Amino acid sequence: MKHQIIFLLITCFCASAVTAQNSQELRDTIGIHIHNKHHVYTAKKMKGSITLDGILDEPDWQTANKADNFHLVQPVDTGYPGQKSEVMLVYDDKAIYVGVIFHDTIPGKRIVESFRRDYAFNNNDNFLSIFDTFRDQTNGYTFEFSASGAISDGIRSGETKNSEWDSKVELKLKNYPDKWVTEMKIPFKSIRYPANSQTWYANFGRLDLKANEKSAWAPVPRQFPHSSLAYTGVLHFDEPLPKPKINFSLIPYLYGGYHRNFEAGEKAGYRKDFGMDAKIGLSTAMNLDLTYNPDFAQVEVDQQVMDIDRFELFYPEKRQFFLENSDLFANYGNEKLTPFFSRRIGLDAPVLGGARLSGKLNNTLRLGFMNMTTEKTTDFATRNYTVLSLQKKILARSNISFMFVNKEYINKPDGTSQYNRVAALDLNLASKNNEWLGKAFYHRSFQPGNPGKQYAQGTSVRYSKGNILVSLDQAAVGENYLAETGYVRRSNYVSLSPELAYYFIPRKKVTIHGPYVKYRYYATHAFEKLDHELDAGYKVEFSDRSVVSAGLHNYYIRLMKDFDPTHVSSVFLPAGNEYNYSDLYTTFTSNNRKPFNGTVTLAKGGFFNGNYEMIDTKMVYRFQPYVNFSMNVTYTNLRLPQPFEHHRFWLIGPKLDITFTDKLFLTTFMQYNEQRNNTNMNIRLQWRYKPVSDLFIVYTDNYFANTREVRNRALVLKLTYWWN
Repeated sequence: MKHQIIFLLITCFCASAVTAQNSQELRDTIGIHIHNKHHVYTAKKMKGSITLDGILDEPDWQTANKADNFHLVQPVDTGYPGQKSEVMLVYDDKAIYVGVIFHDTIPGKRIVESFRRDYAFNNNDNFLSIFDTFRDQTNGYTFEFSASGAISDGIRSGETKNSEWDSKVELKLKNYPDKWVTEMKIPFKSIRYPANSQTWYANFGRLDLKANEKSAWAPVPRQFPHSSLAYTGVLHFDEPLPKPKINFSLIPYLYGGYHRNFEAGEKAGYRKDFGMDAKIGLSTAMNLDLTYNPDFAQVEVDQQVMDIDRFELFYPEKRQFFLENSDLFANYGNEKLTPFFSRRIGLDAPVLGGARLSGKLNNTLRLGFMNMTTEKTTDFATRNYTVLSLQKKILARSNISFMFVNKEYINKPDGTSQYNRVAALDLNLASKNNEWLGKAFYHRSFQPGNPGKQYAQGTSVRYSKGNILVSLDQAAVGENYLAETGYVRRSNYVSLSPELAYYFIPRKKVTIHGPYVKYRYYATHAFEKLDHELDAGYKVEFSDRSVVSAGLHNYYIRLMKDFDPTHVSSVFLPAGNEYNYSDLYTTFTSNNRKPFNGTVTLAKGGFFNGNYEMIDTKMVYRFQPYVNFSMNVTYTNLRLPQPFEHHRFWLIGPKLDITFTDKLFLTTFMQYNEQRNNTNMNIRLQWRYKPVSDLFIVYTDNYFANTREVRNRALVLKLTYWWN
């Protein structure tokens, strides 16, 4: 406690006298707790104005400091990139301006996918910036752009990044034969930061696909992403930033559409409706999101996968309302065992409305609160969802978190009361350099009439440094644990999952290669074996960015329930039977710098009491930056003995993405799924007529794959406007 008081006094002194300090003093005070404390950039307050045109000719750019000594991150994390990068920051009372010059003298076109927002980072020549405005080294904002001028923005929380979050960032880019130059404007209203703020943590990165180099201003080890919050430098503003003001944004929408369910024998229906979202900045670090009658017609459809698994598939959240500070709600448990999964809300019944409060109460305490209600339907009673999350920062980059989830059924036809509740306590540990990660959690569910054994518990530890990765996960789920608003793949088990990988780094035509092994073991609480899965293989990454891996899977399964592996048969493999089988697989990913590229996975071997072959491919052709055509094809050949029939399933998904400009996009996505006996077509036209304000026209068609008979059809027009 004594050391914390001393640190706070020093920080307060720095805030009042920082204009007289030199870079060494800054490093010795504000930057003492970060890995790259010796990397300090000072942004100057603007004396004039900047016209966003991609030309750095204003006087403020001429006098701005430059961050130009970038360090290699990949293919190796020693040395310097071959092509120079220069980054400059200036600011006024309304926004931060980022000027970037990327020198490029390598012949050939710069590699870009399209003009589409939130592009795939690794498929484009691009720039990345990360800002840790509260200096907690666990949460930050990312702002990126590609060589086409496409924007990508997102939120980083710990080890995860969510690019579905949108802000009002603007930019202009100009391409020259020997360089590309960009001006980017980030409004202060788009981000949260403390009052009297003068120092953030930040980093800048470049992915230069033509040179096959990734580099960063503050050095980052090759096993971590550019945006790792453990490896930021210090960003200092020469004058305090403007006091954050109450930030109120209203996002109304108008909706109109036609729909008809032919499969249910319904007549054509026409719907017109309206709704709205509101974002209110209650303080410098606390945001209130409100929604009334939300509609998510603009959200892209999920990419389907071949389902031969025993457990529910996981699809990520894409709806804007749930994204800001999403880690406060989504990062409990692990990827297969979490007490709250926001996609449970609103997918089986329309949402009437809701509120979502999230942010920081002080420097070490964060709060998340959500309350949402869905409408009554013929299949479901009205349900109310309430979620409370508290997160307390401990040590440098760790936290302890508590969550309470309540799902309440309202006005049930039988007049009874029903609820499902979960309390969760999680401890998340991260070392200063991010090489060690650890986690421990305990969750408990509550519902009427359910006896004991309603717990879920887990621990994990992970070590990653240079060319070695070691991890160990453990979990246990009670027989009666029930998290209806969460994602729980299976229950009533204990598990142990070690993983080991070792990579050689030869630095020639092969950049890394080495073996890996993963093992998952499941047993009853009496430690009677249920399942195991072994994945052992070898991976090789080449200097042209192509990757090949090959390995062996071995499975042991003791079925606890009857199971149909095909998901379409009227017969089942009976509970209690045991199966032990193996398969071989290989995956090849080609050089994504080429206009035509893709990934192919081949697998062949045993499958329960039979055999299977599987081919999974994704091929992409780009006519940059206007057209991206991709084709996903999965073929599965299941040969199970009688009484099962021989099944061959095709899943074919062509997708055409046309970006006419950085404001007008057309996407056509078709999915032919033989296993589901469904063909889906989704055509989406988006016109971004103002920043984060859009007109969507969406056409959706579903019909039986075998007969081509129409199942349902809809045409939707939605207009949104972001006003603040």
